[in-house]
Amino acid sequence: MRTRINWFGLAGSVCTLTLIAASVFVPWWQLTVGEDLIQANWSPLNTNLNFAGDTFTVPLVWALNIASIILLLAGGIALLIYSLYPKKPYSKKLLGFGYRKPLYSLILFLFGLVFIIMIPKMAFGIDIPLIGSIRADVPQTFTQEISVSVLINASFQWTFVLAIAAVALCLAARLYHNKVVPPQSSTLPNTGTTPNSPSPSSSPSTSPALATAPSQSSPTETTK
Repeated sequence: MRTRINWFGLAGSVCTLTLIAASVFVPWWQLTVGEDLIQANWSPLNTNLNFAGDTFTVPLVWALNIASIILLLAGGIALLIYSLYPKKPYSKKLLGFGYRKPLYSLILFLFGLVFIIMIPKMAFGIDIPLIGSIRADVPQTFTQEISVSVLINASFQWTFVLAIAAVALCLAARLYHNKVVPPQSSTLPNTGTTPNSPSPSSSPSTSPALATAPSQSSPTETTK
């Protein structure tokens, strides 16, 4: 019997595992202030702040990054096993667990990105670009009433494109599942009767004794 493989799931799992390895070194989005004076690297798997060559990491954010790596790794492995054996009884559960993880990571990344952009605007009135470069004025409360402007540059990295590709392939694997494993149609057992036909036990029958018993009465002749 030929084994069928969900190729979308296989590609999605490989893409997810590659994304994990690449995101440890390359962020999904990067913000640079000045001539590499401040550099913020943001992804659900690795978030840090570099100031004048020194790297800082918040312990809570680091713990969330580790949790994201573990969940995404488990999802990629589950999707890989499903793709190779899609007809196993446990395969659909592996698919349901695995294909959602890249999507959750992408949603978390977008929410965090909005948070990163809005906080400087609300706290200090500094506009942070989503992509591209702008020159922003530093609040004079930090520069002793001296007018200072800095160049801010923001850009998405190639790992963000890889994350979108992983999400698309995983969703395609879920949609392709019904072609790899067609759903079983429910059929009624063949009993030889139609649903509306009466049961053989309920059909009228004639008693054999009544059908075969001869008449016991004979005409009586009367004479006058």
